[in-house]
Amino acid sequence: MRSSNPVFSRRGFSRDTGYAGFNTAQQPQAGGNPYAQAPANPYATNPYAQQDTQFGAPPAAAGNVMTMDDVVTRTAISLGLVVVGAVLAWVMLPVDADNIRKSMGVAVAAGLVSLVLGLIQAFKRKPVPALILGYAATQGVALGVISSIISTYVAAGAVPQAVLGTMAVFGGVLIAYRTGLIRVNRRFQGFVAAAAIGFVLLMITNSLFAVFGGGDGLGFRSGGLGILFGIIGVILGACFLALDFKQVEDGIAYGAPREESWLAAFGLTLTLVWIYREMLNIIAIIQGD
Repeated sequence: MRSSNPVFSRRGFSRDTGYAGFNTAQQPQAGGNPYAQAPANPYATNPYAQQDTQFGAPPAAAGNVMTMDDVVTRTAISLGLVVVGAVLAWVMLPVDADNIRKSMGVAVAAGLVSLVLGLIQAFKRKPVPALILGYAATQGVALGVISSIISTYVAAGAVPQAVLGTMAVFGGVLIAYRTGLIRVNRRFQGFVAAAAIGFVLLMITNSLFAVFGGGDGLGFRSGGLGILFGIIGVILGACFLALDFKQVEDGIAYGAPREESWLAAFGLTLTLVWIYREMLNIIAIIQGD
């Protein structure tokens, strides 16, 4: 199964649902239905993964095997750079009447650079930490300026509310996933992928109408429709988080190489940035004039 997160669309972690397009040779499950099929471990050739002969999974992290600590550490580094970039942009790029155009220019440039870096990494077979960290830093600069403008001119206090909302979604999805309230399977993944494609196409269309037609485009990012689509965006972000958690869990279970933890960090950073942006847009619409 392929994740909706672009980071995992070409390369990812596989287990019982065949994620990320791995060639999963089917093997009968021992002691069960002879017709029940289970995919082979995609990391069986990893020389650092000490395989359990019964279940085909590493009994413990060894050598160059990815662990949860690796994922947490690299995710913290990536998100930390986003925060540092945002704080520096907020402080060093003022958005008063005399400087807002210059600051917005820097934000747009940083956003384009982060987009390019993210796309390059998404289409690479292996993670490149420099690309991931560069994406995080430049994305932070773009978010910092946008957040400053919204906080100054649209909705004071929107930034901490958006941060708290993002943290609440992350915590809620994590609890729901760990307790089994969210089950990531092929149907779930297919629904999220279809919904995400439709959502992105609508937002691109709205942006094009706004650029060439002026105003709010088709109105998908303002007023009542803006709130509705913002909520849909947050829900999609929550679904992306569930897919990310599943990918990480499968990678650890199957002894993915340690370098794969950078991909996990990249995917989680992308998703959390997505949720923060949607939260910020909802709050700006509700509180703004």
